[in-house]
Amino acid sequence: MATRSIEIGPAGIQTARNIERLRLLRGLTQHHLAERCTALGRPLTNTALSRTERARRRCDIDDLVTIAAALGMSPSSLLPTLLGDLRG
Repeated sequence: MATRSIEIGPAGIQTARNIERLRLLRGLTQHHLAERCTALGRPLTNTALSRTERARRRCDIDDLVTIAAALGMSPSSLLPTLLGDLRG
């Protein structure tokens, strides 16, 4: 049976943008953030993080919680807050 890739929707794309924006604001490289996630118990490579930020890889809830902790913030701060955030 063929598998169909799951499209990343507007909320996922905005979350990916928020991860990258906040990572850069904190002066972290993808490699450094991935190391922080791994140290928190959720192994994440910088390649996986890059794909997440480019919305080429889905960010599951465990990734989201760990990335937020590694950035020193709550998971909800990475999510879109308003419908307008999803439109562009």
